[in-house]
Amino acid sequence: MVPVIIDPFKELRDIERKIASMLELENQMAKPQPKESVWMPAVNEREDEDAYYVEVDLPGVKKEDIHIEVKDNMLIISGERKFKKEEKDKGYVRVESFFGKFERKFTLPPDADTEHIEAEVEDGVLKIKIPKIKESKNVKKIEIK
Repeated sequence: MVPVIIDPFKELRDIERKIASMLELENQMAKPQPKESVWMPAVNEREDEDAYYVEVDLPGVKKEDIHIEVKDNMLIISGERKFKKEEKDKGYVRVESFFGKFERKFTLPPDADTEHIEAEVEDGVLKIKIPKIKESKNVKKIEIK
């Protein structure tokens, strides 16, 4: 029989993470905006038994312009979007430019294995996998004397 490990604080950590994300967004909105363009990419977060997953929508952002680091138990994703579309036709030129810097920070849970984080970009979506530290399944029974 495999023992079931119940973590009564999991929901509290999830709530704490969501509140921290909301406060981060509120703090960024309260700051005076710099003269250069700033944008906030959409993020999806999920978790399973083995890992945490973060997906960031970064259309038009090159792999070389994305930076990921772990500092003080925070996952920091930053970068810059540079996009210019120019159309020339009979008698007119149309230029569309989208650009701006971004930074998102996420507090990592205590069981995050920061040494084995993986990241890849596919079709404008940055996918980050943060493995969980495996707890030892070897249970040693202690005899009482």
